[in-house]
Amino acid sequence: MQMLTKFESKSSRAKGIAFHPKRPWILVSLHSSTIQLWDYRMGTLIDRFEEHDGPVRGVDFHKTQPLFVSGGDDYKIKVWSLQTRRCLFTLTGHLDYVRTVFFHHELPWIISSSDDQTIRIWNWQNRSQIACLTGHNHYTMCAQFHPKEDLIVSASLDQTVRVWDISGLRKKHSAPTSVGFEDQISRSNSNQGDMFGNTDAVVKYVLEGHDRGVNWVAFHPTLPLIISASDDRMVKLWRMSETKAWEVDTCRGHFNNVTGCLFHPHQDLIISVGEDKTIRTWDLNKRTSVQSFRRESDRFWVIAAHPEINLFAAGHDSGVMVFKLERERPASSVYQNVLFYINKEKQLRAYDFGKNAESLPLLSLKKLGNPWTPPRSLSYNPAERAILVTSPTDNGIYELIRLPRDATGAVEPTDAKRGTGNSAVFIARNRFAVFTKSSQTIEVKDLSNATTKTIKSPLQINDIHYGGTGCLLLFAQSSVVLYDIHQNKTLAELSASGVKYATWSNDGLHVALLGKHTITVATKTLELVTSLHETIRIKSATWDDSGVLVYSTLNHIKYTLLNGDNGIIKTLESTLYLIKIKGPIVYSLDRSGKVLKLQIDPTEFRFKKALVSKNYEEMLRIIKNSNLVGQSIISYLQKKGFPEIALQFVQDPQTRFDLAIECGKLDVALEMAKELDRSKLWTTLANEALGQGNHEIVELAYQKLRNFDKLSFLYLITGDKSKLERMSKIADHRSDYKAKFQNSLFLNNLEERIQVLRDVDLPALAYTTAKANGLEELAQEILESAGLTEDQVRVPELGPALAIPEVKVETFKSKVPLQAKEPTFFEKVLSGQVESLSLEDKVDVVKSSSGFGGFADDEVTEDVQSEFAPRQDHDDLDEEDGAGWDLDEEFLDVNDEANDGGSGSGVGGVDGSGETDFTAASGTSEADLWVRNSPVAADHVAAGSFDSAMQLLNRQVGIVNFAPLKARFLEVYQASKVYLPANEGLPALTTYVRRTKAGTESRQWLPVIARTLAHVSATDLQDAYKLVRTNKLQDAVTKFRNILYDVLVSAVESKSDADEAQQLIEIAREYILGLSIELERRSLPESDVKRNLELAAYFTKAKLQSVHVHNALQVAMTQSFKHKNFASAALFASRYLELFPASSSGPKIDQARKVKAKAESIGTDAIRIDYDQYAEFDICAGSHVPIYAGQSFVQDPFTQAKYLPEFKGKVCRISKVSAVGAPASGLRLVAGTVAA
Repeated sequence: MQMLTKFESKSSRAKGIAFHPKRPWILVSLHSSTIQLWDYRMGTLIDRFEEHDGPVRGVDFHKTQPLFVSGGDDYKIKVWSLQTRRCLFTLTGHLDYVRTVFFHHELPWIISSSDDQTIRIWNWQNRSQIACLTGHNHYTMCAQFHPKEDLIVSASLDQTVRVWDISGLRKKHSAPTSVGFEDQISRSNSNQGDMFGNTDAVVKYVLEGHDRGVNWVAFHPTLPLIISASDDRMVKLWRMSETKAWEVDTCRGHFNNVTGCLFHPHQDLIISVGEDKTIRTWDLNKRTSVQSFRRESDRFWVIAAHPEINLFAAGHDSGVMVFKLERERPASSVYQNVLFYINKEKQLRAYDFGKNAESLPLLSLKKLGNPWTPPRSLSYNPAERAILVTSPTDNGIYELIRLPRDATGAVEPTDAKRGTGNSAVFIARNRFAVFTKSSQTIEVKDLSNATTKTIKSPLQINDIHYGGTGCLLLFAQSSVVLYDIHQNKTLAELSASGVKYATWSNDGLHVALLGKHTITVATKTLELVTSLHETIRIKSATWDDSGVLVYSTLNHIKYTLLNGDNGIIKTLESTLYLIKIKGPIVYSLDRSGKVLKLQIDPTEFRFKKALVSKNYEEMLRIIKNSNLVGQSIISYLQKKGFPEIALQFVQDPQTRFDLAIECGKLDVALEMAKELDRSKLWTTLANEALGQGNHEIVELAYQKLRNFDKLSFLYLITGDKSKLERMSKIADHRSDYKAKFQNSLFLNNLEERIQVLRDVDLPALAYTTAKANGLEELAQEILESAGLTEDQVRVPELGPALAIPEVKVETFKSKVPLQAKEPTFFEKVLSGQVESLSLEDKVDVVKSSSGFGGFADDEVTEDVQSEFAPRQDHDDLDEEDGAGWDLDEEFLDVNDEANDGGSGSGVGGVDGSGETDFTAASGTSEADLWVRNSPVAADHVAAGSFDSAMQLLNRQVGIVNFAPLKARFLEVYQASKVYLPANEGLPALTTYVRRTKAGTESRQWLPVIARTLAHVSATDLQDAYKLVRTNKLQDAVTKFRNILYDVLVSAVESKSDADEAQQLIEIAREYILGLSIELERRSLPESDVKRNLELAAYFTKAKLQSVHVHNALQVAMTQSFKHKNFASAALFASRYLELFPASSSGPKIDQARKVKAKAESIGTDAIRIDYDQYAEFDICAGSHVPIYAGQSFVQDPFTQAKYLPEFKGKVCRISKVSAVGAPASGLRLVAGTVAA
């Protein structure tokens, strides 16, 4: 058992504590007369209440109402409102210090105990005292209501504990109801008794046994037990029945006054605190000490338990502490689609995520540790179907248990192997590591629990976690270390403080390191990706299939992307531990060890993930099918540079205007500006429109703003003289001489300009203007009107008048031409330009009525679709587009009889069994019957119905690129007919060659297919092996690929033949993959040593013939030894030698033995490569990197080659004809119902 401190405050002495029943609040009453209200989750002080005079010794929350009560040394009881944070009223009556106050669980009552030796009961609704219980002859230190019955228990310094019956008080103050005659007599007698001094609360038991004053007393929540704490340093347990009460036992261990005690709400434990500065726990059944927790310098005065959850609080000399006595995180482990976990009853159960079903208990682990300490961790080994369970009991123990095959109930394990250690995890199929904190050692053990290796920790660590096969994550105080057990070597180190847990992504490429308030996301080599900090405690995390980390805090489920973007998904009512996320369902464990399913909305984080990954199809699907709203997502799109997307689902006019301006959508911005009609918006719109050369919107905006000067200048630069003249009239109407003068300048109207100068009493300027422009008569008139002569006016020398520029192009008639802006992807989609984009999860076939049909695979990305041939209907193809595929009339040499399949009769007449009974109708050729009789693509090719053949191949194995199949199509087509010369001048006679020689009915006729599988196996496959043997690898790849094409367009007679065809496909796949890896290795620059070594290692994973495996292992061994990767070289040398008998000899074998001997003597690798000899993995055929067990992948429907998810929709690198991850029904080679 350990104390887990969750919150601690510093203050003066804490005398009273109360937990809020629902919210994470705690009331603390202090000796300094202050009451504090804390949020213990956030660690923040919410409020202070300071109306008491002197120490406040008792506080309590009401169970349902927003109220709390307090009592202090000022003899007063105060009732406070949590809503207004004010005192509602004060209850007076006590004559000395008030020690404790508590609300009744049902009735509107408050009970108080006081140094005036009384216990009083108050009705807080009518604010009156309803009872005063006397009988103690010293201070009453504590009084509490029974949680269910009409009883009160009190403790006093008179060394007694009293139990009081208040059933009479309840009857007296209960609401009036219809009563019988007996009840009326009883009530009248009761009232009469009151007149003679009888009370409604009577002493039921007096419990004597303490030698000194009793400080605290409490009822058990469910059992008829009482616990008391005394200055005699003892904790006593009492039992009561209907007629008596007696002492059960005494808990001895405190060495000073015991100030408080209580029963654990959920376990058979007693908890006590005292002035000896300790918190002690006791076994309720054995009354023996379980654990003791001591503070250095603070005496404890009070202890309280949360009414609902496993939390306790203790008040001491310098404040209060909130703590737990055990970890509540259920031990669990997930393997593939199954969760193994240990519930509150210490039973191991399994939960199947696929079936959403929980198993019966697999094991009972009650004997592991002690009854009140749950297991700490669980590690599962799928290969051996075994578990490792650890418990913190006795400084750490573990058990290795093999699981039973069937769940038959909570049976005790019979073959458990036990040991000591703080942590234990499986690191390989037959190895596990045990960490002992005290000695800082890591022991590697086998499944017999025997130690095979002992390692001294390279630094001071607190815990270990699985870090990949043969590796461990070591959690130090301020860092995390990736440690290789086999090499005894630190591979990487990452700075991260206080890491407690680690969660690996589904593909094993990333790990989330969880601390109390931090999450650090790193790669599998501990390279930092992102980190975040939470003010609330982080409890758990799991990875979504898309690579998003979903984590839980005490009260939220949140997410974070690998780029650091995060957000809130859901608010939690109680703490949950996330286990797995599957679509919109989150699977979690609560603190009682129950599996819960939560429905969440993953739209936001999936949309952000798609946006970051530029997965446009997914983004479009989410926009069309989801309701993305909220300021956060809008601002996120703006920040990421996608305002045009946010514009599609925003309704707020102001926000739409801002987004429209940002992405240059003037029409939307104009619409919103008209709706809002604010001057600031019109100014913004005018500036944006001016930048885009849209003078019409600029003009409207200036008009709305009544900005006449800018309007005039706009008309000037666009050459609109008529509107300039109108502006001049408007200026005249407004008596705006400045604007009128400006417009006259723009219009080059001398007379008006001079008139403006005369109107504003500037005759000198008017005269000069007229004189300079040769208007002598007007100049003389101005002089005369001013009463001057020419001698009195000095005019400077004037040169020739400047010519006013004339408008050459009237740009107001059209918008200013701008360079066309390439529309974004979403603008194309929303404008209907991307018609082929589909959101359906299927491959649609675009049927053609003549020639070769095209296919549109909506799941295939645009960059791959360009490789598909053909992509359009034959009628739309020009010569260049169809040059690689067209079979023109001249080449086909088709006469009236031979043109049977060219019309693409399709497969409409073929049912699931291929046995539709058609008879040869008049005018129907035998080739038409072949198409009707068979669902095999090769039969359709032989008939010349290439359209239907291509459709079948697309549906069956996802073929999308038909260009490489052209030669095979023509070979099969030509071999199915024989042309016999007829009379001169007449066309040749066509004879159809059948493979079904015995069939007499037309529905049994099928064509012969060139190059049978037997021929391919006997000749082509052997030729390919020979090319590998002679090191002509590129030619060998081409040969194996042709074998794939031969099998793809072929037909067989039986299931066994179909199995042989599948074997040929697998052989070709493995050789193409292995040889492609080796070819890539040979093409690498010499400087890329790491990749060279990785590819050499991966080449050995290909399933080749043993004679060719020799070559692969020799390459890997030589390259590893050459570059000082001796551990790897020894491995490959050992594998090479295992292929030969021990007595074999020869130059290569001798060389391998020498390499092995020297490499094993050194035993280290100079370069760490991504190759784990113990892990199960496949090679991605696209990127040539490992796909480890449990990592997500997609497969090619034709070759079954595995790829990383990012290759979905791309053309398979093995076959060059099929689309990776395309939906497919399976290749059919038998005309019946058998699929290969």
